[in-house]
Amino acid sequence: MSKIERLRQGERMSQIVIHGDTVYLAGQTATDPVPSVAEQTRQILDKIDAYLAEAGTDKSKVLSANIWLTDVASFEEMNAVWDAWVAKGNTPARATVGSPLARPKNLVEIAVIAAR
Repeated sequence: MSKIERLRQGERMSQIVIHGDTVYLAGQTATDPVPSVAEQTRQILDKIDAYLAEAGTDKSKVLSANIWLTDVASFEEMNAVWDAWVAKGNTPARATVGSPLARPKNLVEIAVIAAR
């Protein structure tokens, strides 16, 4: 049976959970939620890069991504940043939905699952 490793564990959740060769990241939001979907997306993808590195993997091994936008009208703005970040030739399965987020200043949230 594969060991489960939890990194950056808090009372409510872990930011990184590793099970075997699969890495699960919690939903990530911008550290500094400025009123720009593009900038929030950049901040989130930087955090994802750092957490994936901490778990021993990188964006080329992302298997799936779930993206939540508070306003689906910002879909193209978010996609411009995503398209510049995603590993060419290694695009993951992805879903993007419109949804209110827990904190009103957050405009984007992204969760990914990756292989190691």
